[in-house]
Amino acid sequence: MINRTPVLGIAVFLLLLQPIVGEFEALAQGERNAHLLVDSPGGEIVAVFLISDGQPYYSIAYGDVEVMESSRLGVRLQDRPTFEGDVEIVGFDRRAVDETWEQPWGEVRYVRNHFNELSVDLKESNGDRRIRIVFRVFDDGVGFRYEWPEQEGLNDFVIMDELTEFALTDDHEAWWIPAYYVHRYEYLYERSPVSTLGAVHTPLTMETADGLFVSIHEAALTDYASMTLEANGTTTLQAGLVPWSDGTKVKASAPFVSPWRTIQIAETPGGLITSYLVLNLNEPSRIEDTSWIESGKYVGIWWGMHLDNWTWGSGPKHGATTETTRRYIDFAAEHGIDGVLVEGWNIGWDGNWIRNGDLFSFTEPYPDFDLEGVAEYARSKDVYLVGHHETAFGIDNYERQLEDAFALYRRLGVKAVKTGYVDNLAERHELHHGQYMVRHYRKVVQTAARHQVVLDVHEPIKDTGIRRTWPNMMTREGARGMEYNAWADDGGNPPSYETYIPFTRGLSGPFDFTPGVFDLKLDSSMRPEQEARPQMTLAKALAIYVVIYSPLHMAADLVENYEGQPAFKWIQDVPVDWDTTLVLNGEIGDFVTIARKQRGGDEWYVGSVTDEFGRTFRIPLDFLDAGREYVAEIYADAHNADWESKPNNIVIREQRVDADMVLDVRLAPGGGQAIRFRPAAQD
Repeated sequence: MINRTPVLGIAVFLLLLQPIVGEFEALAQGERNAHLLVDSPGGEIVAVFLISDGQPYYSIAYGDVEVMESSRLGVRLQDRPTFEGDVEIVGFDRRAVDETWEQPWGEVRYVRNHFNELSVDLKESNGDRRIRIVFRVFDDGVGFRYEWPEQEGLNDFVIMDELTEFALTDDHEAWWIPAYYVHRYEYLYERSPVSTLGAVHTPLTMETADGLFVSIHEAALTDYASMTLEANGTTTLQAGLVPWSDGTKVKASAPFVSPWRTIQIAETPGGLITSYLVLNLNEPSRIEDTSWIESGKYVGIWWGMHLDNWTWGSGPKHGATTETTRRYIDFAAEHGIDGVLVEGWNIGWDGNWIRNGDLFSFTEPYPDFDLEGVAEYARSKDVYLVGHHETAFGIDNYERQLEDAFALYRRLGVKAVKTGYVDNLAERHELHHGQYMVRHYRKVVQTAARHQVVLDVHEPIKDTGIRRTWPNMMTREGARGMEYNAWADDGGNPPSYETYIPFTRGLSGPFDFTPGVFDLKLDSSMRPEQEARPQMTLAKALAIYVVIYSPLHMAADLVENYEGQPAFKWIQDVPVDWDTTLVLNGEIGDFVTIARKQRGGDEWYVGSVTDEFGRTFRIPLDFLDAGREYVAEIYADAHNADWESKPNNIVIREQRVDADMVLDVRLAPGGGQAIRFRPAAQD
């Protein structure tokens, strides 16, 4: 039984003692029972580092609300004494940072990085080995990590466990998906008290009885195992690390750092969405010239395979033919779509392709696909191909071909690549989320960057903000996407699904949901008696382009389903790169309304979505420029629309508005609304 010191009292007491903190901290050095304080720039959040009988802990308070009780820190090493106790403070440093940096693309253009930092140097009481724990406290949360400086007696080492705890103050409500399951992150979100949680993935979003919203995640996962969380009947979440196949967790060499453990705190659920703490805890871009990194929209040879209209493998139903690809390129060029995804173009898809990890070629096309000719045709139409690398988790085979594959795409002008890692275990039985695969994913990002190719990774490692350091890592899957609406045994993603994503999976980063299906009853499918289908209205299908953020957004349907559809104009118009993002309302799992201003322009776009219940909102338009008139192009559910029986019933209309107005927004069951606000002067 660990003796926990009440921490809220300590935090508040130390705040009162801030004028004499220097004297207090001077007493901390060399003590086995000591406390150090660091607060946020605005003073609202306080983190306390404490040593109690040689054991390190931390705690967090938000104003007068205790967010995290005394929570254990430390790691357990293999075949060595560990840093799990009997340590003392031998030094500490402070610094404050306030800077603003510009994203080459993103949900906002400029990000303020404003924090106070406390670095605490610890030494074994009966030895010389050292570890540093660094805290950064922002106005929207806290990040901390472990650092191992270069030192004698600690060169190569193996981490067996991380002792990090998140000791919550109550049995908060949590929204979660399970960890260590075969479908990776592809599960529906569940809601339950923290104490009921087994191993779950992060981000883990919670609501406290005090009305705060808290998300636990990690930042800068670079060369480490992915972190999971587990409560096991308590209200203390224990950090877990996804293991190597040999049972170890992390293989390291000093100097070495862990990822940041992040705790984001907001007074509204929307405040979590507009927190950029995870991004700020990553290193600045290592790509000096990012001019070649472009956001965009794409169509593709993809949805037809999920409908069983086409096949990835060769044969009479092969989807990736020269003829079909040229037709998609023509459509993209005519409608202002940037790219065309082609899946199934390369040798290796025949038979049970999920078992073909050693057979895929990433440079050799099928005979009915003229790769060189199609790439040239795309360039002539000012459209680029989105390449595709499905590995079937054959990592050795893929890495042998990485350089040749990306060099080929660079030569052909293929600007983006979608990668895939279907299957459950890589060579040597390694998991998707262990250090082995974290290293692989980073190797692919770096290789792609050398060849000026951007990435869309499916079956990925979770996003932890590395897009700041490697901005060619643009988007990824990491959740149930649109394909579940074609064939899932449970009928597909329920109407509430898209109302969870912005507050859960979306907190980690961009999500390639592959939206934009207009054939909502799947009448174009060749699958008889198929129960799965998109459980949304057409207006909601449009609103998702704003609600779910991705710098690469797909118009996922068969292109013939867009012909003659007035609603397709929304997909043509809506940007995927933003200057500003605002959350206008939202309740997790019920509804959300998000407004975004286009980068480099004057237009605003709003997306609002609901669950299976219809809703009506009154949305103040005070985010628009004062004194300026706008035309609101509104794509709304018709009065009789609903996702089950009349999903395609939509009303498209225009209305003059200004910043002083309040707009009535009605959402049908399973519905949504998409609105473009353009300055009236453009007429």
